[in-house]
Amino acid sequence: MCGIVGFVGYEGDALPFLLEGLKRLEYRGYDSAGIALAQPGRIAVSKAQGKLAVLEQSLQSMPQGIPCGIGHTRWATHGRPTDENAHPHTDCQGVIAVAHNGIIENFQELRDELEASGHQFRSETDTEVIPHLLEVYGGADDLVAAVRQAEKRLKGAYAFLAISAQKPDIIVAVRRSSPLVVGLGEGVNYVASDVSAFLAHTRQAQVLENGDLAVISPGRIQVTDAHGHKRNPKTLTVDWDIRQAERGGYEHFMLKEIMEQPDVWSDCLLSRIHEDKVVVGEMGLTAKLLEGIHRIQVVAAGTAYHAGLVGKALIERLARVPVDVSVASEFRYQEPVLDPGTLVMAISQSGETADTLASMHMAQDEGFPVYSIVNTVGSTLARDSNYVGYTHAGPEIAVASTKAYTTQLLVLTMVALALAENRGRARPDLVRSLLALPKAGQKVLEDLEHIQEMAARLAEHSDVFYIGRGIDYALAMEGQLKIKEIAYIHAEAYAAGEMKHGTLALIEEGTPVVAIVTERAVAEKSISNILEVKARGAEVWAILDNKLGRRVPVDHVLPVPVPDPLLVPVLAALPLQLLAYWTAVTRGQDVDQPRNLAKSVTVE
Repeated sequence: MCGIVGFVGYEGDALPFLLEGLKRLEYRGYDSAGIALAQPGRIAVSKAQGKLAVLEQSLQSMPQGIPCGIGHTRWATHGRPTDENAHPHTDCQGVIAVAHNGIIENFQELRDELEASGHQFRSETDTEVIPHLLEVYGGADDLVAAVRQAEKRLKGAYAFLAISAQKPDIIVAVRRSSPLVVGLGEGVNYVASDVSAFLAHTRQAQVLENGDLAVISPGRIQVTDAHGHKRNPKTLTVDWDIRQAERGGYEHFMLKEIMEQPDVWSDCLLSRIHEDKVVVGEMGLTAKLLEGIHRIQVVAAGTAYHAGLVGKALIERLARVPVDVSVASEFRYQEPVLDPGTLVMAISQSGETADTLASMHMAQDEGFPVYSIVNTVGSTLARDSNYVGYTHAGPEIAVASTKAYTTQLLVLTMVALALAENRGRARPDLVRSLLALPKAGQKVLEDLEHIQEMAARLAEHSDVFYIGRGIDYALAMEGQLKIKEIAYIHAEAYAAGEMKHGTLALIEEGTPVVAIVTERAVAEKSISNILEVKARGAEVWAILDNKLGRRVPVDHVLPVPVPDPLLVPVLAALPLQLLAYWTAVTRGQDVDQPRNLAKSVTVE
């Protein structure tokens, strides 16, 4: 989703940092970008449709040595991606500038009112009402007071930064749901949607809470809450290195993140297993909580939803606790029935997904505890949940999730094993086998060198079906999402046994089908389904339990070791991810930043 950066110092040049910070936030997905500098007397603005390279060409005409400015990468919601719709936006006089994430729900009402009083708008965006409101409330002279007044008129979930040419030594930051983090420097302070924007300059950060308003100057941060009360945010030290967010010699971030998964799995498992048991406290859980769970309701979106489907199978099979899995954007409007003893489990990579956050807060309002599985420390989901299990995947830059997904699966597996132990259904064999997964994952990656040739063949097609049974079906859903996201190939996932109830009509000579067969209990039935599509002329790519060997009549084989079907999802995800990656590369697509998509979806 959109990215925000800000810089304010006693001296220095904001422009290089703002451009650097925006580049660090490119992974969030965007279609236009811009920068505004608070030079005395007037705001200097440069913005452009397209990638940052386009904006960078126009920055040569921007003033140098200005120590206060804001920048923005936009993911279009209101109005098409154009130069005019790019942020930052200014008021009529060009002395106030605003960069904004999220949505102003009542923007049309405000725009009509402002236009009626003579304000001239230059864009189609909801954002532009903010600088005009600030102009109405005297923002040129007292920006802080104007922001407080304007805030009373705005409805929605958003965050914004405001600067004024008449007061070029402060940035006013407002958080209403969308994330903002302040970076603390010496004689300079930073603000951004994500710590990665300023991590090369400082590791000290303060996370703004929902409802906060911060006045950021070079030597001071003043924060007040939604009621205007002074607040002293805790200063955090970010413990990961900026090099983790750089490609490290790989052509794309996505490939780097796929290949580093075995190491990441080791980090995720570290200190969480002792003497063939899952250490409940290291999972952010308590024994008392586990004892009181009678049902689990998972809420998630996209890839995290697919992780939840795998988690459902693991928890139900191992612990015999019933689990429901809902898409967060649907759950919050379904008037769900939650029985006493229900634990709501929210899964998110960023911890800022708007629909997942809303679902969490709705459950808490009804008195149900929330356990979040999240990668981002300090995110809204992590802070607002009752219990938190971190995935420890490190920064994931590519929009299409890989290592965040597989570490979610690992955490869910450990939760399932902890619940099973609590209910007298301990599986020490599986706990021990978890520790062997990183080494097994490395072996899988080493054995997939030939996958590029398979992907080159798949890249020739415009449609593909993914099929599987049980957990393999949940994996098929994630596989089809990956190839849609980055290769732009239409894909559908089906429970393999359902193909004959209609979809088989679409199978003809040469139709590509990706079949996943790791569930040994139903392997023979899955093989029968493969024979059905082969009889209609399908070309089949198969991710197979390596013990099945050549028993399965397919065209392309991607074998994976199956220590136990309940542990195979993290291993089987590797060929699914690489198949999508190399297919996209062959088709010449922008793998790390696919069109129309964003890393952190902070709007409905």
